[in-house]
Amino acid sequence: MNTFASRGLIKLELTRALRNRKFLFFSVMYPSLLFLIIAGNADSTSKVDGTGLTLPTYMMVSMASFGALTAVLMGNSERIAKEREGGWVRQLRLTTLPGHGYVLAKTASAAVVSLPSIVIVFVVAAAVKHVRLDAWQWLALTGAIWAGSLVFAALGVAIGYLATGDAVRPITMITYFGLSILGGLWMPTTTFPQWLQDIAKWLPTHAYAALGQAIEQSRAPHAQDIAILVVSFALFAGGAAWLYRKDTLKA
Repeated sequence: MNTFASRGLIKLELTRALRNRKFLFFSVMYPSLLFLIIAGNADSTSKVDGTGLTLPTYMMVSMASFGALTAVLMGNSERIAKEREGGWVRQLRLTTLPGHGYVLAKTASAAVVSLPSIVIVFVVAAAVKHVRLDAWQWLALTGAIWAGSLVFAALGVAIGYLATGDAVRPITMITYFGLSILGGLWMPTTTFPQWLQDIAKWLPTHAYAALGQAIEQSRAPHAQDIAILVVSFALFAGGAAWLYRKDTLKA
């Protein structure tokens, strides 16, 4: 019965997400448009300092990561906070749906929407800027960026349980733009002052994009980047679980 309830909620969440045209635009189309704006007139031969990658190739991974981040972070936090405030979460607790089923449904629906945003950025980069990679690199990039988005899905759940309906949007937006810009998703961190580069290296968004860049460079990712993502996921997921239990006890 619990499995049936979880599947039903996942289906409901997917239907709601796919019907939200504003959300679909910002999570699916917006990253591709940003890619064209940033890399549209870029020289296809000049390299980004310290990477060996052209700007279009570098920004392709950054914008695909940004799109996945948008889907899982923005999609989860505001919805959860508003559903808590509106009593929807309290109603679900009266059903056979377990607590982890609710979190799973939110994460699964956001992950499904994040996949098209990744693929569309890749298609635009290949068609417009003629980015060329081996078949294994395209598959590995898709899998790495999609799997890595779970880190920020957990963060979205945590913010949704931390903030009220009125406060969730500014908190999410500050977190969203702060992690995106400082993590180097909108521009190479090599353009930052050295002190800001030192900070950026420890942000999960920087480590997230570095996974894709490592695949493009046909090398193994740095251990530090893997560690940052693992620790971040543990902290965000642990925080989300603690806040969920706290919210349950309060109810």
